[in-house]
Amino acid sequence: MSCPSPSAVCRISALLAGLLACGLASSPAQARHRHHAAHPARTSHDAAGNTGKTEPRLGSNAVLVREEGSSDALLSRQADVASPIASITKLMTALVVLEGNQPLDEVIQLRPEDGDLIRTSVSRLKTGAQLTRADLLHVALMSSENRAAQALARNYPGGLQAFVPAMNAKALELGMHSAHFVEPTGLSSDNVASPADLAILVEAAAREPLIREYSTDGEHEVRIGRKRLQFHNTDALVHNPAWDIVVQKTGYITEAGRCLVLQAVIRGRSVVMVLLDSFGKNTRVADAARIRKWLEAKLVELPRAGSPPA
Repeated sequence: MSCPSPSAVCRISALLAGLLACGLASSPAQARHRHHAAHPARTSHDAAGNTGKTEPRLGSNAVLVREEGSSDALLSRQADVASPIASITKLMTALVVLEGNQPLDEVIQLRPEDGDLIRTSVSRLKTGAQLTRADLLHVALMSSENRAAQALARNYPGGLQAFVPAMNAKALELGMHSAHFVEPTGLSSDNVASPADLAILVEAAAREPLIREYSTDGEHEVRIGRKRLQFHNTDALVHNPAWDIVVQKTGYITEAGRCLVLQAVIRGRSVVMVLLDSFGKNTRVADAARIRKWLEAKLVELPRAGSPPA
C-alpha cells in the first residue's frame, strides 16, 4: 500500500486544523464574530433595483436603516427577526408614561421594590430618593437608569400590573407585531422586538418633543435632598457635533448584545437606524458612523420618501 504524498498530507492537516479552530470558538461573542466575518460587504440596490455602492461592513448582527416614513429599507439584516432589545425598551416605557397624562412635576419616592429587577445592574438612585416624574423620565432615557424606569411604571395608574399590558397594547397600536414586553427596564431578555418594529418605535418616540429632548440631552443634574447628582448620556454620538440626532436610545444585556437605535438628519433627510447585537463595546457607534458616511453619498441618488416616481 502506497503512502499519501506530502502535498496530500498537508491538505488533510490544514483541513483538520480549520475544523478544530471552528470548534474552539464557542463563546457567544466569538460566535457572533464568526457570523459577521461570514457576511462580507454586499452590493446594495435602490428602490428601482439598480446596483448602488458597496454596503458598509458592519459588526451588528441585526440592522435596519430606512428613511423616516418609508417602508423601503436602505440596509437590512435580519430585520424581521425578533430578539432581546435591552434598554431600547425604555422608549416604549416613555411613550406609555406620557400617555398616562400624570403630572410631570409630581414627586415620586423610590422604594425597595424599584430595585427588585436590577440587582445585577448599577444605579445611582437609592431607596428613599425623591425625584419628580420628569427627572425620572429624563435619566431613564438619557442615562438608562433602571430604577427610574421601574419607579415610573410602579406609579402608573394601576401600577406595574397595568403598565406592562399598556406597553403591549401600545406596541399593537403602532403595528409592532413581533414586539413583546414583560417589564419596563429592558433587563429581561423576554422583552423582544424585530428591527423593523423598533424602527416604528423610534419614529413614534420622535413625535414626542419630551422624548426627543431627554434622550438627546448630553447631561442632566438632579437634586436629591442636599445632594446634586450629575447624569450623562450613554450614547457618545450625542456629544459629537457632526451628528444631528432627533432621538436615540442605547441598550445592553448579555442576551441582546450592544444595541443602538436613533433617528438622525443626514443631508437634510431624516433617517432611522436600528443596530442590534453588536459584538464589541464600541461597535454600535462605529457602525452608525460607517452607515452615516455611506448614506451621505447614497441619499443624493435616492428620491425622498413619499416622492412620486420620476
